[in-house]
Amino acid sequence: MKDASGWESRFEGYLRPFLEAFGHKKRRQWAPVYLRGLLLPGERKSIEPLAARVAPGHDQELRHFVSESRWDDAAVEAVLWEKANELLGGPDAVAIVDDTALPKKGDHSVGVAHQYCGALGKQANCQCLVSITLARDDIPIPVVLSLYLPESWANEPARCQAVGVPEDRGFRTKWQIALDQLHGLQEGGVSFGSVLADGGYGECPGFRAGLSAMGVLWAVGIPKHHGVFPASARVRMPRPRPGATRPRKHGVASHRPRSAAEAMASAPVRTVRWRTGTKGPLQGRFAARRVRLPDPNSPRNPRLPGELVWLVCEQRETDRKYYVTNHPATATLLTLVRAIKARWPCEQAHQQLKEELGLDHFEGRSWRGLHHHAQLTMIAFAFLQQERLRENKPQA
Repeated sequence: MKDASGWESRFEGYLRPFLEAFGHKKRRQWAPVYLRGLLLPGERKSIEPLAARVAPGHDQELRHFVSESRWDDAAVEAVLWEKANELLGGPDAVAIVDDTALPKKGDHSVGVAHQYCGALGKQANCQCLVSITLARDDIPIPVVLSLYLPESWANEPARCQAVGVPEDRGFRTKWQIALDQLHGLQEGGVSFGSVLADGGYGECPGFRAGLSAMGVLWAVGIPKHHGVFPASARVRMPRPRPGATRPRKHGVASHRPRSAAEAMASAPVRTVRWRTGTKGPLQGRFAARRVRLPDPNSPRNPRLPGELVWLVCEQRETDRKYYVTNHPATATLLTLVRAIKARWPCEQAHQQLKEELGLDHFEGRSWRGLHHHAQLTMIAFAFLQQERLRENKPQA
């Protein structure tokens, strides 16, 4: 921060509504200390090194604050969402769904399992947090970090009880967690016009259907083998079988589905420049065509043709990536590409949460401690974004 002399007073003003939400005077005392420990320089942001920098001799108090205090998570979250919405919310904002992994040794910390760890690029012991990042004009603020509890944990009540997993938190897939949190953001007054996600979420029909039901635009990745129908596909009633006395009850598809790769094999590819980056123009080769997705509510397998969407192919040097989006038929290829490529700020946010604020430095084992630490890193991140926006604001 350029204006080092004034940030402390602005930080105090920023914190006031949070302190009201924290409630108890002891929490109001230790929250600013913990947050300063996250914000100030230091290689490790776990309790002992953090306390040594900002509250020597008080590591037990800070440990109790983050791991044991029973503050109202929803009340604190509501303040964070209001701050983020003031800074970035609006119809041009996007909500980016992703997950981020925290490598962990052992198997006693809540949610740790042998699963894909993006931080290491392979299967490894880690915790996985489902994240939602609010972004506008390439500026991100993470607003949700919610632990994914693997089935191996959800099926062991005693293990969950030992680390304080709430009794109502059974197994939910990542996309179900994300969809619930997106509904919460909407109900909480956070404004965004579209939702973006990678193929891990985009391949789930229930996730896409849930987004459409929310009334937002969405653009998500899908695997190359994902089935699609041509745009002209319809559901028709077949003729009765010879000699049958009853009409058939179920419709059939007028066309057979094909994989996304097959559907785009002959589509014309164009070079699209979607924005100018720090190292020059960003461009790539893309193709798009209208298709119908299989209807997730269809009672038959294979599914019948459903929602009409854009299927987009990105031609990379060594492979192709595929996406679907419910943008209107009038959308240009540039509009589709910009929507797809607006996902990158969440990766930047995850990196800064870890490298600058120590998201992955928490050493406790409990559900409450992990979520409190994650919530505090998001509060600190939002303050940093407020400061950066202030510094970059044009002078009158």
